[in-house]
Formats: sequence, C-alpha cells, structure tokens
Amino acid sequence: MFSNPEYVYEVYKERSFSKAAKNLFISQPALSVTIKRIEHKIGCPIFDRSTNPVGLTECGEKYIEVIKQYMDLQNGFMNYLSNLEELKVGEINVGGSNLFTSCILPPIIARFTKRYPSIEINVVEANTPQLDQKLMDGSLDLIVDNYIFDSSSHASVLYRMENLLLAVPAAYPVNNQLKNYQLSLDDITSRRFLSDIFPAVPFERFANEPFILLKSGNDTRDRAMSIFEHHHIKPNVLLNLDQQMTSYNVTCSGIGISFVTDTLVMNTYHNPNVVFYKLDPEYSRRALCFFYKNGKYVTRAMEEFLKIASETVLN
Repeated sequence: MFSNPEYVYEVYKERSFSKAAKNLFISQPALSVTIKRIEHKIGCPIFDRSTNPVGLTECGEKYIEVIKQYMDLQNGFMNYLSNLEELKVGEINVGGSNLFTSCILPPIIARFTKRYPSIEINVVEANTPQLDQKLMDGSLDLIVDNYIFDSSSHASVLYRMENLLLAVPAAYPVNNQLKNYQLSLDDITSRRFLSDIFPAVPFERFANEPFILLKSGNDTRDRAMSIFEHHHIKPNVLLNLDQQMTSYNVTCSGIGISFVTDTLVMNTYHNPNVVFYKLDPEYSRRALCFFYKNGKYVTRAMEEFLKIASETVLN
C-alpha cells in the first residue's frame, strides 16, 4: 500500500506527472501506471487529475500526510545509523571480575570516553559464571576474563598474557627455607621473573600449609587444582571465594596462601606482609582476553573499544 512513496510524493510536490517523471528519470506512462497501481491497492484515487495543476483528493491528502511521517521516520533512522557509524550515539555493556573492573577497564574507559564522549559505557562486576551467563543472554557485549571458554560459542581478542603467582603470608615459617625463590616487587613489575634464571618454587614445600582458593568455574581454581594434582597434594582449603582480589586480601591478613596474578600485583598496593613465588609456567601462564558471543554483530563501538584496549595494554 505504501510502496514507491517517493513516486507519489514527487507528483504531489511538482503537481505534475510529467515534471515528476523527469525528476525520477522514468517515463510519464510508467509513472502513471505505478500511481494507478497504488490507488487501486488503497481503493480510492490519490490525485485529482481534472484540475491543472494536479491536485489531491481528500484521500490523497491523508495519504501524503502519512508519507511525510514515513519519510521523517526514515530520515531519522538514517541519521541514527550515520551517528551510530560516527560513534555519536550508542552504548557498550562490559563485564569483568572485581580485579579487572578495578585495574584493567578504567584506563581503557578513560581513553574511550575522551575519544567518544557520546557513547554510554555500562560496567558489570561479577564472577566468571555470572559474567558468562550475561554474555550469552545478550546483557553484556564484552567481558574481560582469563577463563578458557569454548571457541564454538565465544569469540575472543587477546588483551595480554598473564601469570599466576603464589602469594604467601610473610610470617609463615616455610618462607625461611625458600628465600632464594622469593620474588621482589620489581622482579614482578619489570617481568624479569619470566626469565629462566628465576626458578619455580618447589611447590611440594607447601603441602601442609592452609590455602585460600577461588570457587569452581574459575580458571585460577582449575589451575590451582592441576598444580595440587601434579604434586600429589591434597590441599588444606580454609576458604573458597569468588574474587581473586578478596583471596589476596585474606592472604595479606595472614590467614592462608592464595594464587594471584602478576596483573593484580602490578595494579595494587604492595603489602609487606606477603611474599611471592614463581610457579611452573606450564600451569601459570595464560591468556587474558576480551570475549564476545560468537556470531554476535560487532558494532563500531565494540570495535573501537577493543582497538583502544590494545593500545592501553600493559606489556
């Protein structure tokens, strides 16, 4: 019923079939046939052909009113698409753990909002299973995580490689036997500890010590359990927590040993009540990535956010 509205509008605007046909680059007979087909569909004439210039019927006036509304909506949508492409409108929903939302996302968001101030950014803080659920149901566009998700359902963009470390309360007597394995803050922040000249700590020395672990469904938990299994250790687990930052703070209080990352150490205040040890790279080195749902349309805003993330990455 509202097909070829530009034909009807051009005749209305020019009040002439011949002038309208010329503007539309079609023949006048072809234009007349198209208009008659539209009039047949709606059941009444749009134009009064008995007048010169051509006028509108009562039905035609209403039809033109509707066409103007349609054209306004169309133009508004085209402007929206243009603004979307130029990042003058839109939003991004990003999620991460407490550590990542506190340490990794802020500098990325700061640079992004400076460059694209009209884009709204919403940040959700949760654990890995909760973040994944929100990613899959469409509540989140991106999540930053170190979990190994199924590539058939998750697309990923590498942010950086990170490494698990062992954080041990400094007051534990076991440290006295392992001074040659302890890492200084500078060893970690400079990433010198990645060199082969820094050996991994003999993990079996901690067999009888208490541990703070993260809950199931977290890559840190999975890797910790692999390390225990490799060394045939049944861990003494005092607490199972949701967030790495929380487990580290518990360790700082002297309650138990935790597995933390160099990402955390480089982005938090160094507590002198904790000492750090290198772990076997086979279990400790992993990828920190931005994930989005496989098959999801990647918007310009998402593309630019990921681009800025790559520019902001810590080496």
